[in-house]
Amino acid sequence: MSRFLLAQVSDMHIKAGGQFSYRVVDTESMLARCLAQLARLPQVPDAVLFTGDLTDFGRPEEYANLARLLAPLAMPCFLMPGNHDDPETLRAEFPAHTYLRQRSGKLDYVIDEFPVRIVALDSTVPRASGGRIDDAQAEWLDATLWAAPEKPTLVALHHPPFATGIGHMDRIGLENAAALEAVIARHPQVERVVSGHLHRPIVARFGGTIASTAPSPAHQVALDLADDAASRFMMEPPGFQLHLWREGAGIVTHTAAIGEFAGPYPFYDGDKLIE
Repeated sequence: MSRFLLAQVSDMHIKAGGQFSYRVVDTESMLARCLAQLARLPQVPDAVLFTGDLTDFGRPEEYANLARLLAPLAMPCFLMPGNHDDPETLRAEFPAHTYLRQRSGKLDYVIDEFPVRIVALDSTVPRASGGRIDDAQAEWLDATLWAAPEKPTLVALHHPPFATGIGHMDRIGLENAAALEAVIARHPQVERVVSGHLHRPIVARFGGTIASTAPSPAHQVALDLADDAASRFMMEPPGFQLHLWREGAGIVTHTAAIGEFAGPYPFYDGDKLIE
């Protein structure tokens, strides 16, 4: 059976010079721990997709530090900008990542070398925390999806295209999600719309498919489902997601916690194995 395993890591907020994010979060060591856990998985991912907020301020020295941290990865990795990034600096600092130059302007691209097609959209708006997919991008996405209607596809962007109920994050969400949803609804081969930004695993129906967000390998947005929720974060267990596609079965998504935990133990009751 044909299969493809994609890891999604999001919102790493890498700084330079050993600095902590918000003076609290050691994002550098937490990303290193995440990548080490990916390498130790029983089934090593075929590729890793990083869905934005790669750095804290989009500075060249932060991308240089990120490149150093990513260097040990044995599998292909694909980078996307978030609102904390600078797309043009990202392009410049990763010259070997040629997919970042598929289009001029917005940093959109297509990865076609796997059983699942990855279509990445740059939802960033200069000097803004919220996101947007403009009309030209929506047209490009529509044409791109029409070009391979039979191939299972995962669409990725940093800002989630749905309201989450966390008020302060929804106010800096995706401005024109309805336009994106109309495009996705025309293309049933889209099995997932994945994003980051929320630092939490969240799932919603969207455009006839499933849209989701991934946790951060560092800090998580506080779970406060109030319209006036304060902008706060928690040092909850960090994580990443695994999107497993199998021919005939589609995509199944797993959220994995990062850390050292006891086990695995067999399910025994006395001397009897319990299945």
